[in-house]
Amino acid sequence: MNGIYSCIIAVSMYSKIPMPAVEWTEERMRHVMCFFPFVGLAQGGVLGLWFYLGLDVFALNPLTAALITAAIPLLVTGGIHMDGFMDTMDAIHSYGEREKKLEILKDPHLGAFAVISLAVYLLLYLGVVNEYVQYLSGCEGDFRFLLYVVPGLVFVMERAFSGLSVVTFPSAKKDGLAAGFARTAQKRTDRIVLAVWLVICLAVAAALGWRAGGLAGAAVLSLGLGLGQLLVFWWYYRMSLKEFGGITGDLAGCFLQVCELAGLAVLAALLKTGILGGHVI
Repeated sequence: MNGIYSCIIAVSMYSKIPMPAVEWTEERMRHVMCFFPFVGLAQGGVLGLWFYLGLDVFALNPLTAALITAAIPLLVTGGIHMDGFMDTMDAIHSYGEREKKLEILKDPHLGAFAVISLAVYLLLYLGVVNEYVQYLSGCEGDFRFLLYVVPGLVFVMERAFSGLSVVTFPSAKKDGLAAGFARTAQKRTDRIVLAVWLVICLAVAAALGWRAGGLAGAAVLSLGLGLGQLLVFWWYYRMSLKEFGGITGDLAGCFLQVCELAGLAVLAALLKTGILGGHVI
């Protein structure tokens, strides 16, 4: 029963999906990170549905569909991770001492670097999404529907990696959201479950890639997504230790946003090569 409560807490905390109110007890919070990837499943499902409605039902202009596509992740999550990204950008670009950077993370006010970084991020995100949607609009048949669900793998994997960081990396502070989850988590169990999430995602990626482009498609899609997110994970670990002495909830949110952009960029790049099947643009 506590597992169900952990799932409710994870989804209600990290998304705008309506969930019943439950008490946050220590027992119910032990495995919250195990259910964090469920938010990615929901986000991927909403995005896949939008691709079908926007491109097949309403036959929107691909650019219009791309603009709405770029907004969907923020609408599903409520921007909680983007808030962490902006706070992290403010802190890093302060070039102050570690203590000052940690204070900036707690400051509810936005600085200039947060706004600038947000603008740059959204432009890059829209560019990547537009490439993906433009490619989708030129596809037909089963391959098109397959591509509707592939971004969901990015959303699930990035949350599995983010959860792993919470139960593996050192915390920069004794208080805060990430420290609280790390303190109550049963870390060994959570690591195993989150690793299983990643293995399942890679297996699904290989299966989808096989159907799209045979053995080459299976290898490229699974390795491309896995290595792309692993590189961002490595950067996140090095950056958090060097700049902050560990992770915080804001840093975990920053990682998730960067990982999402990188993952979708990898998908768009793979499609442009034609390795996954379809056609080369």
